[in-house]
Amino acid sequence: MSILRRTHQPLLSLRHHLRYLSTATAAVSVPSDSPSHFFDPLQPLDYLPGFPRPDPKYNEKILAIPRTISGKNIAAKERKAGRVPAIVFEQKNGQQGGNKRLISVDAKQIRKLVDHLGRSFFLSRLFELEVWSEFAGSGELVEKVRVLPRLVHLHAGNDAPLNVTFLRAPSSALLKVDVPLVFRGEDTSPGLKKGSYFNTVKRTAKFLCPADIIPPYIDVDISGLDAGQKIVLGDLKVHPALKLLQSPEQPVCSMVGARAPEQKRSK
Repeated sequence: MSILRRTHQPLLSLRHHLRYLSTATAAVSVPSDSPSHFFDPLQPLDYLPGFPRPDPKYNEKILAIPRTISGKNIAAKERKAGRVPAIVFEQKNGQQGGNKRLISVDAKQIRKLVDHLGRSFFLSRLFELEVWSEFAGSGELVEKVRVLPRLVHLHAGNDAPLNVTFLRAPSSALLKVDVPLVFRGEDTSPGLKKGSYFNTVKRTAKFLCPADIIPPYIDVDISGLDAGQKIVLGDLKVHPALKLLQSPEQPVCSMVGARAPEQKRSK
């Protein structure tokens, strides 16, 4: 089985720095709370050429109805009726906040999206949300807003969605997103050809993202990764308006289990 998740998006080779593994612990840098140095909300942003874009195949409008109360009994009744209890928040400058609305969404629609996209990819994709006074998009339109799924809780036994949290995502919003990582290039990796073991350390990377350019995933090119080398978060190539919220020295993946030729000759 391939270690990579395949997509139909055009590939972009990342110019990462190849680093040899070290037992030294990297100091964690604490990012600034102010995003003003990297994002001007008055300037329109768009995806740059060569970077992953959301697949239009999954452009879908999520329909919902308002809820007035919450609680275990109400949630159980909603699920029995084929709906998933959900909530919509406002998030400003990366902090989850107010402007809260209780809603219910169609369980089949959420299940289909999570199954088709995968859980982490569902949580890094924007959707149009329409809240109607009656279910199935009938009655009066209460609210129409672009949202980012923040959390989705699934049943441990059958993966049925139990509840969903959405964040409002206007163009001015800055949202904390755990962006999925997609590893590519195992066919030409010199480390794998030498019999090394590819070790995946992280499956996502946390970025503060302007809402208009949230990446659906980040390509990680391992085609040049040799034995004893690693890729760290700071090596990832992303839109310059994205701000990494983790230490850039945290490893993403490594090639272990065999020494590089340079190491062997030095012994």
